[in-house]
Amino acid sequence: MEISAQHVWLMISAAMVLLMTPGLGLFYGGMTRAKAALNMIMMSFISAGIVGVIWVLWGYSMTTGDGVLGIFGNPFANFGLQNLMGSPDLIKAGYSATFAIITVALISGAIADRAKFGAWALFVPIWITVVYCPLAYMIWGGGLMSAGGAVTAVFGQVIDFAGGAVVEISSGTAALVLAVIVGQRHGFAKDPNHRPHNIPFIMLGAAILWFGWFGFNGGAATSAQQAGLIWINTLVTPAAAMLSWLVTEKIRHGHPTSLGAASGVVAGLVAITPSCANISPVAAIGLGLVAGAACAVFVDLKYRFGLDDSLDVVGVHLGAGLIGTLALGFIALPVDGQGGGLFYGGGVQQLIAQTVAVVITLLLSGIGTLVIGRAINKTIGFRVSREAETAGVDLAEHAESAYAFGEIGGGFRPLNHAVPNAAAATHSPAEFASVPSESRPPRRAKEDSFA
Repeated sequence: MEISAQHVWLMISAAMVLLMTPGLGLFYGGMTRAKAALNMIMMSFISAGIVGVIWVLWGYSMTTGDGVLGIFGNPFANFGLQNLMGSPDLIKAGYSATFAIITVALISGAIADRAKFGAWALFVPIWITVVYCPLAYMIWGGGLMSAGGAVTAVFGQVIDFAGGAVVEISSGTAALVLAVIVGQRHGFAKDPNHRPHNIPFIMLGAAILWFGWFGFNGGAATSAQQAGLIWINTLVTPAAAMLSWLVTEKIRHGHPTSLGAASGVVAGLVAITPSCANISPVAAIGLGLVAGAACAVFVDLKYRFGLDDSLDVVGVHLGAGLIGTLALGFIALPVDGQGGGLFYGGGVQQLIAQTVAVVITLLLSGIGTLVIGRAINKTIGFRVSREAETAGVDLAEHAESAYAFGEIGGGFRPLNHAVPNAAAATHSPAEFASVPSESRPPRRAKEDSFA
């Protein structure tokens, strides 16, 4: 069988979606303190490593084929993908793997700065197997909420084109539960050093996410017309969400921020995910405006409720995921003149189907994460010690630092000034003052000022 344009596009889309996970690592890494940036990026990378292996062994098999009670596929039916050898279905398997990878990686932002790397590495494979695979099977793989499924027969067909429920609501719910289990960082809402340390990282990460999202939403397009609609909606919804987030920030806090712009883009991307192929571009603008403004408010609620959702996973991914999924009940386009949302005269059927999907997702992810998280916390512990958190999880968990501030200062020679002898770096303040100014080394920046 010759490779077709559809096959090529799916492989390109899969590569774009895979790039989103390192992009997420940069986005999250910039939002943490400098001494936790590597740990945050590593949590995304290890998710790719673990899920990539699991997907080949049993993950893909659990999301397709004949299922068990319509809840999950037989993990041994395509174990190791042996039955797909020689089939173009391997491309589909690879594409679907990238969705699973970024879904679990998203959760990590809720426990930034304080989680054991080993505990996270244990959480990833269990959560993918127990929560993600069944949910993907139920909605996309022929299960309860797919066409012909038992839930669909009663409540109607849910629309979730690219993962509003499967990816966004499931990860946002898991983040909420895990943040409660792990608890607040020391100094939460009080320590100014918990502010993002690298805004350019955040902006770069958001840009990579936006780029990759065109493959995330558009990879499964089946026609040029559908692909065009998806592309435009994936452009305009985050654009509108960014604008409304910045306006909301200006009204509430007095300044539009770079962090707000990046977060607004992500909120819009999350909101359009389930509906990218099913709403008009004008409706997509409205959806972005609502999602951006709402999520700008949602992320502030963590301080009111004392929830240390460190990097706003709950406020953005759960919040915008709920908005985007439920909005289909109002703005979904009719198909061949049939159905559609309330605004198109389709009645309440679509809203009911979307609501049922949301409830099932919340229950499955919430209960599943609670059981997994508590079990890990009770056995090996999910949280580093207070001393390790204070010193920084990068050093405690990886024996590395993202930045070598001392070496930067010691090796810098402005205008070719002579390098002072090594002893000068250890002078007391009084001794330092006695050294001729032209021979003084530049003072080293305090590392804790880059906390």
